[in-house]
Amino acid sequence: MDTPEDPQLAEKLQADRPHSARVWNYLLGGRDNYSADRMAGDMILQTFPDIARIARLQRYFLARAVRFLAGEAGIRQFLDVGTGLPTVDNTHEVAQRVAPECRIVYVDNDPLVLVHAHALLTSSSAGSCDYIDADVRDPEAILEGAARTLDFSEPVALTLLGTLGQLPDSDDPWSIVSRLMEHLPPGSHLALSDGTDTNKALNDAIAVYNDNSASEYHLRSPQRIARFFDGLELLEPGVVPTTNWRPEMADPDDDSSQVDAICGVGRKP
Repeated sequence: MDTPEDPQLAEKLQADRPHSARVWNYLLGGRDNYSADRMAGDMILQTFPDIARIARLQRYFLARAVRFLAGEAGIRQFLDVGTGLPTVDNTHEVAQRVAPECRIVYVDNDPLVLVHAHALLTSSSAGSCDYIDADVRDPEAILEGAARTLDFSEPVALTLLGTLGQLPDSDDPWSIVSRLMEHLPPGSHLALSDGTDTNKALNDAIAVYNDNSASEYHLRSPQRIARFFDGLELLEPGVVPTTNWRPEMADPDDDSSQVDAICGVGRKP
């Protein structure tokens, strides 16, 4: 994607600086990114080539989790925080294939995500789909906006994939998850995935990214990521590498070898 010729639009999009949603889009093979994003992605790939597979496997986990939540768990409402740029099999597409009446609210604060969301995130006629321009650090604003589409007297699935790693410990992301889940009724679920600090090469690659990006990513230990599920009933198989969460639901071409990212799904009792 070419850098916008309009200086004001370029400044709004911060096209001269890498942004996580666009770098992730590049790693997934998308085209909605700028040269600064591709340069940052290439720097990470040089240090840790497996990062592109982590990106793909996170998307595969999203699809499996949403299929499970809309199917076996019977969830009909989804709050997808940290949406990123639309790609293949977005949350509403997966959920509404299982149950067309599903309602989905996406949340992000990247202006390019907002532009694409309005153009690409279209719902089935039986369900509904909305987008909120909000920051994950403001749970109250997210919940207020989501209430236009979602009924908080019925269970909701909250998805946070690769989102909480963008927050430093000083923002207390554990409190943010608790505040979001606190307002969701019993029977609601949390689906979460993030990168771990268990591989030196990945740590080095993320350090390079952080030194060259407008935003930072914060890898955490598996134990600290598992803390996001405190107070919830963890569903089998627990908090595990993304390739190990219900692999029987995986697509045939999924790579089953483990990566330095973990995931899980928990239910609010």
